[in-house]
Amino acid sequence: MQDNERTGLLLAMAGFASLSVGDAVIKTMSGEWSPLAVGALRFTIGAIGLSVLLFWKEGARGFRPSHPWLQLARGFCLAAASLCFFCAIYLMPLASAMALAFVAPVLTALFSGPLLGEKVRLPTVVASVIALCGVVLVLRPNLAALGLAAFLPLASAFFFSMMIIANRASGGQGSALSMQVFVALIAAPLLLVAAVAGHWSGIPMLQVSVPDWSVLARCALVAVTASTAHWLAYLGTMRAGAATIAPTTYIQMLVAITLGWWWFGDVPDAVTLAGAAIIIGAGLILWSSTPSAAPATAEKVQR
Repeated sequence: MQDNERTGLLLAMAGFASLSVGDAVIKTMSGEWSPLAVGALRFTIGAIGLSVLLFWKEGARGFRPSHPWLQLARGFCLAAASLCFFCAIYLMPLASAMALAFVAPVLTALFSGPLLGEKVRLPTVVASVIALCGVVLVLRPNLAALGLAAFLPLASAFFFSMMIIANRASGGQGSALSMQVFVALIAAPLLLVAAVAGHWSGIPMLQVSVPDWSVLARCALVAVTASTAHWLAYLGTMRAGAATIAPTTYIQMLVAITLGWWWFGDVPDAVTLAGAAIIIGAGLILWSSTPSAAPATAEKVQR
């Protein structure tokens, strides 16, 4: 392996690891502020920052999408994926939520056939069956404790996979930065509407009050870590290639387990760890057999 590739791998690993740090920071706000409000504020900060950068680099023309409806679909899927995932990590151990969310690459490979016309190969079917076994293991304790709420990470994985497919469909329609701005500018107001609706729903966890300054600071921190993660993953992709760095996305699982144990005292049992390993193994089967279906790199950091 060349030095350039090693550097790319290290940059990508740092980027993906920072995502789990951001997720852990979000979990620290459980019970302090609505997860919908957290998501709305995080994406609002991100949208403003990215928009300023886009205007500086490309001017007003950078804000003109060629296919507005496709960008709307991307933003909706991102908002839904984030909403489900933020609620999930409020309710369940970080490692368990992360493990279930890693089903997204498998779902992307499955749905790319009917939605994009790509051929669904036998390894994809095999990986899907394997991943399903892992999902059952991870869901086992959480379903008994949380009921249907345990499916929130799976819902997040579904919407995230739809976003990746929409990303592929929108390839070449703008710069990488403009693609981020479009999706953030759409997701932010959708999450604001969701936060308002959650406040009036009467559900205690979704009530929005005036937050403590530390909540605002943590939301800003998550916006910064996510943007930094995207930058690092992008640099890593440029140096080592998407297929090479794809497996490094699973470092998120290791960081999630470590931070879950350190910050929250969540120690996953052996069965949950086995389920997570099976899901990750299914993703690696996809990576080794069809690099184009590997876990997302730049897309993954949108959360």
